[in-house]
Amino acid sequence: MTVRRDFKEPARPRPDVVIGREELLAGAREQLAGGGSVLVHGPAGIGKSTFLRSLAAEYGEAVRTVLRCSATESESHLPFLALADLLGLVVDEVADRLPAPQRTALESALTGRGESSLQRDGLALRLAVLSTLRALAARGPVLIVADDLQWLDPASTELLGFAARRLGGTPVQMLCAVRTQTEPQGQEHDRYLAAAPPDTLAVRVGPLARTQVAELLDHRGYTGLPRSTVRDIHRTSGGNPLFALELGRALFESTTPPSPGEPLPVPTSLRALVLNRLEALPAEARRTLLVASAGARPTVALLRAAGRQNAEAETAQAAALGLLVTERDAPGVRFAHPLISAALYAQASAQERRAAHAALSTAASDPIERARHLALASTGTDPEVAGRLGEAAAAARDRGAPSVAAELGLLAARHTPAGAAPGADERRLQAAEDALTAGETDFARDIAHEVLAQAAEPADRVRAWMVVIDAAGHAMAEVDAVFPQALSDAGDDPRLLALVHYQLAWRALLVEGDFDRAREEGALAADLAARAGDRRNELLALAFQAQAETLMGHPDAPATIKRALKEPQDPRVACDHNGAASARFRWLIMSDQLAEARKTISGLLREVRRRGMVEAEVHFLRGLAETELRAGHCGRALDLARESLRLARDTGIGEAASAMLTSLAEAAGGEVERALTLAREAVGRAEEDGDVLYLSRALAALGHAQLVAGDAAGTVGSLRRVRELEEGLGVTDPARGRWHGDLAEALVRIGEPAEAQDVIDATRARALRLGRESVLAVLDRAEALVRTTRGEVGAAERQLTSAQERLAGLGYGLEEARAAYALAGLRAQKPGPTPYDEAARLFRRCRAMPWLRQVETAAVTGAAQPPLAAAALDTLAATERQVAALVMEGATNREIAARLFISVKTVEATLTRVYRKLGIRSRVDIVRLAAGHRTA
Repeated sequence: MTVRRDFKEPARPRPDVVIGREELLAGAREQLAGGGSVLVHGPAGIGKSTFLRSLAAEYGEAVRTVLRCSATESESHLPFLALADLLGLVVDEVADRLPAPQRTALESALTGRGESSLQRDGLALRLAVLSTLRALAARGPVLIVADDLQWLDPASTELLGFAARRLGGTPVQMLCAVRTQTEPQGQEHDRYLAAAPPDTLAVRVGPLARTQVAELLDHRGYTGLPRSTVRDIHRTSGGNPLFALELGRALFESTTPPSPGEPLPVPTSLRALVLNRLEALPAEARRTLLVASAGARPTVALLRAAGRQNAEAETAQAAALGLLVTERDAPGVRFAHPLISAALYAQASAQERRAAHAALSTAASDPIERARHLALASTGTDPEVAGRLGEAAAAARDRGAPSVAAELGLLAARHTPAGAAPGADERRLQAAEDALTAGETDFARDIAHEVLAQAAEPADRVRAWMVVIDAAGHAMAEVDAVFPQALSDAGDDPRLLALVHYQLAWRALLVEGDFDRAREEGALAADLAARAGDRRNELLALAFQAQAETLMGHPDAPATIKRALKEPQDPRVACDHNGAASARFRWLIMSDQLAEARKTISGLLREVRRRGMVEAEVHFLRGLAETELRAGHCGRALDLARESLRLARDTGIGEAASAMLTSLAEAAGGEVERALTLAREAVGRAEEDGDVLYLSRALAALGHAQLVAGDAAGTVGSLRRVRELEEGLGVTDPARGRWHGDLAEALVRIGEPAEAQDVIDATRARALRLGRESVLAVLDRAEALVRTTRGEVGAAERQLTSAQERLAGLGYGLEEARAAYALAGLRAQKPGPTPYDEAARLFRRCRAMPWLRQVETAAVTGAAQPPLAAAALDTLAATERQVAALVMEGATNREIAARLFISVKTVEATLTRVYRKLGIRSRVDIVRLAAGHRTA
């Protein structure tokens, strides 16, 4: 996004990049590549110019001539100015090919000499522009790049439109951008399409998502802004890149961040940009809009109750000027853009703001809103105001709005006098814990550090340390120095020591990878909390102990879960992602009780959403996705996993774990390349965080994605490392990661059946001890492949048939389909028709698209993915094999793209890799090589 020249840039600006527009760019590229034209449109500051420059730089290299113009509002009255920009430097090249009347009229228009006008030389000028473009196109393709079409002088617009409508079949394309209004339903771009070639594609550039705004701010050097601040920037800017950058710059350069409950400061540059129409309103109407900007959900009725008697007429005036948006069925007063509200508020004096809040503190019907407005209308400390804010924070917490509770809690702390109970620090710590619940970890950490800088009470200090540790998430190694300080502050108080030892249990698990030590610390924390009468933290510690025992395959796990589920319960712990219900869910899914696991995790997800517990929501979305994946509902699992990943990226919570789970879901029901990318991201994040617990899970996901992609050697490398890690961790339950069957299968493929059998035997012993029936069935499926290499085809077929039936009975749809696929591959070696129908049916039922494509390829080539990959075709990745198989059918690149739901360019790139890997040069060589493979 290009910032206007009068806007101040960071000290070290970075080059423009196009962020969050990948799909739009892909569509525009395809349009240009096909010979069409593109019209980019959207509101001011949305990034049209950056989009245009990126496409022009990319596509401009493919044409002979690029003609450019970019108009400004101040120059739009000058006739033929845009035409001079476009043709002034090239007209001499083709002037001798124009008829004399056309040449004379065009020279007069471009140079300003003479009295050329559309009224006087209309036809000659129109034909001259058309002839010039045709003459240039005769020498090679022409690209016209025009930015800010709305400011083009009318004469140039008319001439370009005349030519554009008559250039059919001529290699002249237009790449233009025009400003339209914020509302997407507006059709203002239609009149510009009428002046463009008939095949023009209209591309609307819309707002950026929050994560994309964060990426943009980081790219421009505005780093270190808390996630909660980025959230406010996104909300206030409405996702507009220009507005977001200006707000980010103002905050980055400010030494005094906004107080809780106050909108972001709006720099003067943006105020002028969005409030230039405000001067047309009377003073009283402007005051009414200020009250509306101070309200959370303003309505005309609320404004009247706040003393704005003429609110209806005044808001109608503002709507006529485009400052407000009127909606027939909605009673609310909505600003045309969030920035207008923020700019109005920022422009007002402190006294005017307090007056607006004072009016709303009595007019608002919601007690939470009344308390917030009372605080913002008051100055100094006041125990009554602090008390009302504390009550409002509790109400917001109960309503499932922890973010609002955190804001109100900080306001309460600001108004709490010294010596009051509860004190200001206690209110701040509650606000920090509310922020953690809302997923605002940076905000929570900042509050905790503020408390630590001044608090002397051990209880306050330990509680603040706990917030700092919790805010670190899985990157606990980063806060190692906190633990000695927290233990020192805790002294010999069992309640405070329980808090610290609970976190030490997590540290032992995540940083040291020591399950025995983690279990011991969890048990100690539970005992200390019980002695202190702290039932809440006793329950959390027992739940942790149960989780550790479950992953270890410890026989005490069911008994510990029962202890953690005993009454009395704490409602806050009951649905916590580290609570006993979550531990029970993990035990259920590892014990093959999928229906009960789904019921449990679905209930937990509903409850945390009601309470606004964002971290728990991320966690439980993953849990439900995992359950659906096990059941073979791959499409549903993929949707849930992607939702979890979006929320994780938005909040910065559990990104490695969500990337890992989404990789598994992509490999099952999405795109294998995406699965590989996500798994590698998860591995990188876990290594960066020093999180050995999730490193093994991430590597297992990577190994699985590599297996689906056809990279058996890569699978073996990843999963051997998982085996080594889990042996070191003390993880003995094979139902934790379920990677053992994949490793055995990959070992068979690379010619290591003996090692595969060792993996099967060792895992089977543990699965038998723990009663993991689904794991045993998957191991039988892998062992059948080992038997095939020994020539025991009959025994292998019986073992696969049994495995498929058992997996179907347990409800593991995807694993059942994989067993059917392996069985089909075994039977395909016998004479007769290829028996892939059953596997295809089961994969289709699961919506397991990557696997279904493998089955379809196997049916085409007449051979399944073999147990031993020795032939050249078997070295290809899954997508490469699919493309090669369709080449053998005689399909064109466009037909292949349609069949596999990929682009033609992807097909071409894939074929290039196939040629390189196989050492061949053409499609014909693929067919010859495959024919030799089938007869071998």
